[in-house]
Amino acid sequence: MGKGIISASLGKLLQAKGYKVTIQKFDPYINIDPGTLNPYEHGECYVTDDGAETDLDLGHYERFLNITTSQDNNITTGRIYNNVITKERKGEYLGKTVQVVPHITDEIKRNIYLLGESGKYDFVITEIGGCVGDIESLPFIEAVRQAKWDLGPHNSLVIHLTLIPYLKAAGELKTKPTQHSVKQLLEAGIQPDILVCRTEKRLPDDIRKKLALFCNVNINSVIEAMDAPTIYDVPMLMRKEKLTERVLSKLKLPAKSEPDLDQWKVFLGKLKNPTDEITVGLVGKYVELPDAYKSIIESFVHAGAENECKVNLDLIHSEEVTDESVEKILGKVDGILIAPGFGERGIEGKILASKYARENKVPFFGICLGMQCAVVEFARNVLKLSDAASTEFNENTPYPVIDLMEEQKTIIDKGGTMRLGAYPCKLAKGSKSAMAYQSNLIEERHRHRYEFNNKYLEEIKKHGMEPVGINPETQLVEIVEIKDHPWFIGTQFHPELKSTVLNPHPLFVHFIKAIIKNKKS
Repeated sequence: MGKGIISASLGKLLQAKGYKVTIQKFDPYINIDPGTLNPYEHGECYVTDDGAETDLDLGHYERFLNITTSQDNNITTGRIYNNVITKERKGEYLGKTVQVVPHITDEIKRNIYLLGESGKYDFVITEIGGCVGDIESLPFIEAVRQAKWDLGPHNSLVIHLTLIPYLKAAGELKTKPTQHSVKQLLEAGIQPDILVCRTEKRLPDDIRKKLALFCNVNINSVIEAMDAPTIYDVPMLMRKEKLTERVLSKLKLPAKSEPDLDQWKVFLGKLKNPTDEITVGLVGKYVELPDAYKSIIESFVHAGAENECKVNLDLIHSEEVTDESVEKILGKVDGILIAPGFGERGIEGKILASKYARENKVPFFGICLGMQCAVVEFARNVLKLSDAASTEFNENTPYPVIDLMEEQKTIIDKGGTMRLGAYPCKLAKGSKSAMAYQSNLIEERHRHRYEFNNKYLEEIKKHGMEPVGINPETQLVEIVEIKDHPWFIGTQFHPELKSTVLNPHPLFVHFIKAIIKNKKS
């Protein structure tokens, strides 16, 4: 439906009016966090600076608002129940019978209020995952009802995102699903203040009046959310619909000035009027679900606009890349990105893609597992260590150029135990990475258990693969480059997690620059 995009767009517009805004996501599933979920189940797992594994909607929040989020911005049912049960075991409920109401709902409310109590924000936007009527969402709906009562009429409001389907055969928009959805909310004790209506056709006045009448809202609180060419058009569409003005009016807050969206307009102008065009092959294991690589895809949008270049992404399944097919598949792309992932499936295809990029001087970018595959390929074909591998895929390899991190060897639990969050990295002067960042010390976000094996450091350096990024505390290799190449960089961290509309990530910007230059030459 697009709750994350609508939330981020509202946040952007409020921010552009001078208000300080943050957004949190409540997910009704029982996992403590999405860190153990298969990407096919839930899309990418977004990682914050403080090491929280979160819902991909937090990526939208950061990309739109140009802010950092934290553990407090993503709460699941699993975390709520875990916190309540932990308190019960400690005896904090003084012998009370622990129940959904009030204990679970109180814990939900505590997390709703937590960000607001910090004093850093004027607005906290809370997005509730799932749909009205879902069994697992009921405690969150009840908590919202109570929160509205706690906070009072002018300190909170409810925005209900709903679908207005268009029946092509009848040639009309249908309001009945929205009426029933609002009816279910009313049965739960919540009257929505604003309706945001997803639609593929414009909402005529008679439809707006009907929705207002039967859903008990003002007609100017029926907001049209038309399908848009890109998600980055949505803030402008919501501005046109005066969503922010309705929110501020209901909360009795000053409208201040017109929102300052000049930089956003410049970005949209560049995005829609490119002067160059390239094709990048994104080689991954989960390409059937593009949301598995959401942050990477959006990073190309940001960096493409910065370069005034249209970036066409060719999503390539790594299992399809073989000795026989590699030329046919990769010969048509201008650059190659090897995506992150876990597990043995499709690894040989990623290694072959790395080899193709290195030997054919195709600009290359490897992220996390992508960097590790590049190191394995280099060891096999340049160092002539034919059985080189990562111990993630071959525990008995004689040449473990990628190995399990020492501190990971005693860990049994899978959830929240990887190397997570932001860590510093020192860059070698004169390296392509240092030139891109315009700095010799950076901080980037990680999510991995395996690392470059420093036993092979000198040998790999001697043959031309340079470890240009090193963690100053652990000496962990964070970035490798091949100098005799138009652009060949692999990063152990995830640069895509820090790219925003107003601050596109420098490595993506320079990767695209290198592809344009290489293509022209």
